[in-house]
Amino acid sequence: MFNVSDYSVAYGQSQILRNLNFNVGKNEIVAIMGRNGMGKTTLMKSLMGVIPSQSGKVTLDDCEVAGLKSHQRVKAGMAYVPQGRMIFSTMTVRENIETGLTVTGRRSVPDDLYDLFPVLLEMRSRRGGNLSGGQQQQLAIARALASNPKMLLLDEPTEGIQPSIISDMARTLKMIRDQRGLSIIVSEQVLKFALDIADRILVIEKGEIVHEELRASVDEAKIASYLAV
Repeated sequence: MFNVSDYSVAYGQSQILRNLNFNVGKNEIVAIMGRNGMGKTTLMKSLMGVIPSQSGKVTLDDCEVAGLKSHQRVKAGMAYVPQGRMIFSTMTVRENIETGLTVTGRRSVPDDLYDLFPVLLEMRSRRGGNLSGGQQQQLAIARALASNPKMLLLDEPTEGIQPSIISDMARTLKMIRDQRGLSIIVSEQVLKFALDIADRILVIEKGEIVHEELRASVDEAKIASYLAV
């Protein structure tokens, strides 16, 4: 459903990602793991068109998206929850979610989004900046889902989230996948979260994918060794 081939990204003379090749199936959740500075966020930003790629192809449902601007990728069916969530702190919860509706032509927030995140319904008139970290993450995901994507990109979703909420987030994301029939790529450092959510785990190191395993047969110790400092 989503295919990345011979994909490279550079900042000036610095090569950040080198000839990446991977794919994501329909309704599949893929976790991309690695230590800080290994290229996870660069990959997510470039897949969404926030920063340009150097070479390679990216296709979503056989549509080439690598040359599209970010808003065109959203229209094609991609959605992105950036690291740090980047919600609009002075806007209300409802207004934040409404910013994700632009490509759908709808004006009001669909009830099923509030069904996924009941706390956002309770707080829909509250400013986004007054929410807790976990609530802001739910808001950022709801805003991304408002565009009815086929592919959801999540960059470090557990960052700054209390451990007690991380398991709830994993359950919610799997429920979203099952109910909406979308695919998810999540970049992550927390192994427990990745194991809770992913069907398949990729490890990125120095801009290259160095390991890949199905969740069903994963060697946790091996994955953990890549994440150790």
